[in-house]
Amino acid sequence: CRLTWPSDRLIVQVLDDSTDPAIMEIVSMECAKWASKGINIKYERRDNRNGYKAGALKEGMKHKYVTQCDYLAIFDADFQPEPDYLQRAIPFLIHNPDLALVQARWRFVNANKCLLTRMQEMSLNYHFMAEQQSGSTRHAFFGFNGTAGVWRLKAMEEAGGWKDRTTVEDMDLAVRVGLLNWKFVFINDLEVKSELPSQFKAFRFQQHRWSCGPA
Repeated sequence: CRLTWPSDRLIVQVLDDSTDPAIMEIVSMECAKWASKGINIKYERRDNRNGYKAGALKEGMKHKYVTQCDYLAIFDADFQPEPDYLQRAIPFLIHNPDLALVQARWRFVNANKCLLTRMQEMSLNYHFMAEQQSGSTRHAFFGFNGTAGVWRLKAMEEAGGWKDRTTVEDMDLAVRVGLLNWKFVFINDLEVKSELPSQFKAFRFQQHRWSCGPA
């Protein structure tokens, strides 16, 4: 909601399929607060978790107001973009009509919390440098990270949009868009703050999803 962008050209959509009444109340109150400040914010709840994140994203795209938009920026709940994020990302899409995705780098605010988070930081930094930056530099395919990216809606629509058949909807969409010869770019110095799992149980669940989804 603090993104620097013309207010008449920005729609903030909050997708919530949580089952915890306390969380629902907090999210609803926060959305109401920003709406009272003039932000065009849409709080979209669903009463099921079918398809998990992919299902929520798919439902979110069905709202009529989405047709007013040309681009879609996606952030998970724990990601904190800087106010100038859109100002730095959108020009790549405007000036490159064959570009489907602008992917930002993640910066970890809790990387030094424990040994587990430090190890994750090393692993993910390798992913960004060896896979995404090198792929982008060579104009080769690389995957969408699921968050901190901006999509061109036209490219998404041509590829069939979100599919809730998988738990790695980010890779699934990127592959389908890439097969249509759309291009992606990774911006290494465009960073978005996020958090790493600091408990082994959460880390194990995340890695299981990331590993088993592609399989």
